[in-house]
Amino acid sequence: MASDMRISGLASGMDTEQIITDLMKAERIPLNKLEQKKQYLEWQRDDYRSMNKMMFDFRNLIFDGVMKKSTYNQKSVTVSNPNDLAVKNINSTTDFSGTINIQSLATAATMYSSGQITQSDGAAFDSSKKLSDSFGLTGLQSIKVKAVNADGTMATDFTEITYTAEDESLDSLIAKINAQTGVSVFYDSQTKKMSVMSKNTGNNTAGAEIELQGDLFTTHLKLDTDNDTAFANSRGSVGTNAKFTYNGMSTERSSNTFTINGFELSLKNASNTNVTFSSQPDTEKILEKIVKFVDEYNKLIEKANGELNEKKYRDFQPLSAEQKESMNEKEIEMWEEKARSGTLRNDSVLSSAMNKMRIDLYTSVSGGVSGIDQLTQIGIKTSSNYLDRGKLIIDESKLRETISKDPNAIYEIFAKDGATSGEQGIARRLRETLKNTMDSVETKAGKSTSINNTFTLGRLLNNMDNQIDRFQERLMQVEDRYWRQFTAMEKAIQRANSQSMYLMQQFGGM
Repeated sequence: MASDMRISGLASGMDTEQIITDLMKAERIPLNKLEQKKQYLEWQRDDYRSMNKMMFDFRNLIFDGVMKKSTYNQKSVTVSNPNDLAVKNINSTTDFSGTINIQSLATAATMYSSGQITQSDGAAFDSSKKLSDSFGLTGLQSIKVKAVNADGTMATDFTEITYTAEDESLDSLIAKINAQTGVSVFYDSQTKKMSVMSKNTGNNTAGAEIELQGDLFTTHLKLDTDNDTAFANSRGSVGTNAKFTYNGMSTERSSNTFTINGFELSLKNASNTNVTFSSQPDTEKILEKIVKFVDEYNKLIEKANGELNEKKYRDFQPLSAEQKESMNEKEIEMWEEKARSGTLRNDSVLSSAMNKMRIDLYTSVSGGVSGIDQLTQIGIKTSSNYLDRGKLIIDESKLRETISKDPNAIYEIFAKDGATSGEQGIARRLRETLKNTMDSVETKAGKSTSINNTFTLGRLLNNMDNQIDRFQERLMQVEDRYWRQFTAMEKAIQRANSQSMYLMQQFGGM
């Protein structure tokens, strides 16, 4: 037993501890092999997960890049007078052009106090004081605000704000009004007046653009109930619409920014002169997305092919803790670089994925309307250097020409939807292949949040841990047995020595 007294060479003179240590080294050889195999499986698991992370990132890049319609809708817009007009494409799939003459800009309705705001006791008003102190209000109070919508129509319902007079100041109430309603309120400490402006521009043909309810507004802050009344009293203005002539047709909008046929116009100055604008595909921005796709594809297959063809050094096994103790850091690093090499060599899942991705890229996209059904037609082809192992190269001149001519044709070859694989765009096929590959890898190696019994390598690692635990228990028993045997030997020698000395003493006495 481990608790028995251990006698180390007292009688025999042997270095028992060293002898047992050397014996145990031999006994540990199978355990070292198990630990090496476990380490290799962990490296293999991590390398699988690294590949999955790269495929996951590439799959997302496809979705956010070459598969998005907005990628190909990017336009470069020219405006003859940028001081009067700004034009931006929103979702127009075709180029646009036009002429606009701006007669007036849309304005917001306003109103302000009829006189200086004073406290109920006649003292100078301080907007930071509680409303109970300033105006003698008590308890729960409320105000209501209604303002024009962005489309020029009046809001249907009032927005009500309730407050406690003893807890609220005008400053804190203004913050609530500005955050919760369709108006912007400002108190001017110099003039001691309040101003109110609708957040949206435009004219409400049915009436006022701002309506207020509550004694605080009308009695204490000296505001009118609506901006129409304020306008009639020369204390405000009504909202107005922007008026302009677009391609010869006179029209108006409640806002200075609006959309026509998928592009956004922002009126900036009413110069009453003709301003022309036109668009064309933003070739460089579209090209940038496609180049990014090709670059990341090339990085992925370079990584995968590197793993599939990486040499396996069978003479270099993972190092044990004892082996590492006798080596310096650089030696350990160089050794483990070779020991870890080839963890995914000739892996069937990765190899199948590479083959399927090549098929995805070069199978024609059937059923299109543009006449373009292969990557080679837009200037993307496989490298002729066999060492590149299927990397893509871009003829940027040809690709730019295709983008300028018909960006929708490129969108279709990448992102076309269809019932069958042959009818689907290249990007859709690739994403499906990547998803299936990632699922297969995850079944084998799991992910960082997985527990071991949910994937193949994890179950192997659990089994190996159990074997290691059992072997370590066995080694403890073996070591105890050695110590018992050597201890017994020492005791026997000691007894023999004692008997010999006794006999010698007896003979000496005679």
